[in-house]
Amino acid sequence: MQLPAGTQLVPLDSGDRLEEVLRFDAWAYPTGVAISDLLELAIPLPWGRAWGVENEAGELAAMYAAYTLASFPVPGAVVPGAWLTWVGVHPGYRRRGILRELIAHHFADCLSRGEAISGLNAAEAGIYGRFGYGMAATQVSLTIPRGASLRDVAGSAELLVELREWDAERDGAEIAALHAGYAAVPEGLGRPGWVTWETAGLRASADQDAPALREGLEVERLLVVRDTAGAPRGYARFRRKPGWKRNVPDGTVELRDVVALDAAAAHRIWSVLLDLDLMARVETGPLTTDDPILTLLVDARSAMPVTNDLEWVRILDLPRALAERRYAAPIDVVLEVTDALVPANAGRWRVAAEAYGHAEVTQTAEEPDLWLDIRELGAAHLGATSLAALAQAGLVRGDTQAIARAATAWSWPIAAGASWVF
Repeated sequence: MQLPAGTQLVPLDSGDRLEEVLRFDAWAYPTGVAISDLLELAIPLPWGRAWGVENEAGELAAMYAAYTLASFPVPGAVVPGAWLTWVGVHPGYRRRGILRELIAHHFADCLSRGEAISGLNAAEAGIYGRFGYGMAATQVSLTIPRGASLRDVAGSAELLVELREWDAERDGAEIAALHAGYAAVPEGLGRPGWVTWETAGLRASADQDAPALREGLEVERLLVVRDTAGAPRGYARFRRKPGWKRNVPDGTVELRDVVALDAAAAHRIWSVLLDLDLMARVETGPLTTDDPILTLLVDARSAMPVTNDLEWVRILDLPRALAERRYAAPIDVVLEVTDALVPANAGRWRVAAEAYGHAEVTQTAEEPDLWLDIRELGAAHLGATSLAALAQAGLVRGDTQAIARAATAWSWPIAAGASWVF
């Protein structure tokens, strides 16, 4: 590694450094929460897979970590992967090439663990493309007026509704199971990118409802819908923010996350959320771009949808990554791939697969059908970013018919996405 003189890379493998890490992190990501309060929280930092750059005084100048995900959903499969997180460089050490060295270390670490892909949520969208990450899944956020009309769904009225304060000990396991189960819906297809709380640290962080995280709002609330046999079919977690305008209720339901295993459950959940007393609107967190509420709303325009980037994917082991996922149509194509940071990925690769099958990926000397960078291949990896759209932007080159065939094969019927930022 080529770190600046006087600095060195060290493992962060002990919680004894938590306060130091949090103080450093507050330089990279300003926070209004006191360090003393942060120390009381369940912090999901993956000790043992976290690394810091120390200066000569032993102080942190930069750091990164990675969550080990054994079951990351890609089209038609779940695969091992890493999720890059806690990335930061102290303002006093910027513009010295430290981030590039950390990324290179992360790539090598992933490959040594047999992880063919790395993902992340980008704090700043302009940073990670230069390291070969492609924007692979978008999110949509909504502001839905209270009382918004929904289309009817058979079976919705028969579902049972429970509303109560969130209790991690009582509710955590059931909600985590519902959330994880949604990754496989619909059966036989599943939702690419639907990352769950796989590690103990992520689960503890997701379960907590500490006052320091409420920003002055009420305790977290839980809505669960069940079938007549008592089996859970969906849930929503939310807080209410009171408000008044000239004696007219103007409260906001701040929706943390929502999961419904079928259309009836989705309709029942939203029927309740859109009819809470003294509330004027529901504001959502990240939703997938095909979330049922977008179709259930009679007037989706009134929800003022806003889209943004959500998940970025970096392919680290090209032949393995392309062989691990499935393809929505038959394909036999030769790719000419460039990769400035992982030379083993560069070159010509033949990708051949049957519809909804895995691919055989081999190096070849045949003439290429498509030319693209590893960034664009990562962007298309979850099936939500079209290779044809990238071609229209000049980022993929090739014969029109070859582009069309590849775009169809790399697509997926279910939109990629997640319900939280991590």
